[in-house]
Amino acid sequence: MKMGNQSIVSEFLLLGLPIEPNQRDLFYALFLAMYLTTVLGNILIIVLIQLDSHLHTPMYFFLSNLSFSDLCFSSVTMPKLLQNMHSQVPHIPYADCLTQMYFFLFFGDLESFLLVAMAYDRYVAICYPLHYTTIMSPKLCLSLVALSWVLTTLHAMLHTLLMARLCFCADNVIPHFFCDMSALLKLSCSDTRVNELVIFFMGGLILVIPFLLIMMSYARILVSILKVPLVRGICKAFSTCGSHLSMVSLFYGTVIGLYLCPSANKSTIKETVMAMMYTVVTPMLNPFIYSLRNRDMKGALGRVLCEKIFFCY
Repeated sequence: MKMGNQSIVSEFLLLGLPIEPNQRDLFYALFLAMYLTTVLGNILIIVLIQLDSHLHTPMYFFLSNLSFSDLCFSSVTMPKLLQNMHSQVPHIPYADCLTQMYFFLFFGDLESFLLVAMAYDRYVAICYPLHYTTIMSPKLCLSLVALSWVLTTLHAMLHTLLMARLCFCADNVIPHFFCDMSALLKLSCSDTRVNELVIFFMGGLILVIPFLLIMMSYARILVSILKVPLVRGICKAFSTCGSHLSMVSLFYGTVIGLYLCPSANKSTIKETVMAMMYTVVTPMLNPFIYSLRNRDMKGALGRVLCEKIFFCY
């Protein structure tokens, strides 16, 4: 497609991961296993929470939404990555690229807001246990999730529309495994200053503020726990909070480092590895960190299996 003397891009080539040809099958099997683990782990959590009435609480309501977000977030990029690893020409049409970018932003932002809601839920449960059921009412929980969906829709649409107004000329090679917003801006032959300004400003609202709110919530939780002189309770709380904070830091740290702290020294390989951390590793580990290893989820799994076995007999 041509416009004047410039060739307008109708599709992009995704270079994918910098993997040697003789190691491609090994990495394909690894990424396929990671994606299947993500899908099965998050579906298991959603099903258990729906089937077991003991898990119909605010905390597990947010967890089921987080699992759905993780499932979709990983599915935005991983199937295309796996397909391109066995493709001679790993191309993606222009419209599909913008669609992928939209849903990538949508589910990434949704995860950010849900992590804030979960941190607030734990803060109320530990610091104000007697008022927990009053504060965390079904109406508030639904409102928080609905607000998250609305804000993420608007934010993702904003960046997608701003990207759609740009022109892409001769260069159509994306040195990434998905249609990353920063990579697309580098390929554009239009003025991208507005896009970069919006990324920096909105990134502060969508990423930095939620991250600070989460850290403040866990700081208040730790202060409250330390006031109770029970060594066993303190150790358990530190173990739980520590694992949660490690996943929060991994998610926010890599995203903020990529989009809000640009550096000329960042190599393509380094950026790709950082992107893998929050697009592949975090959605895979979240089910184990937040749900599958706790007593309530294990109990729910046992009850559901016993009911199914008893029903079969």
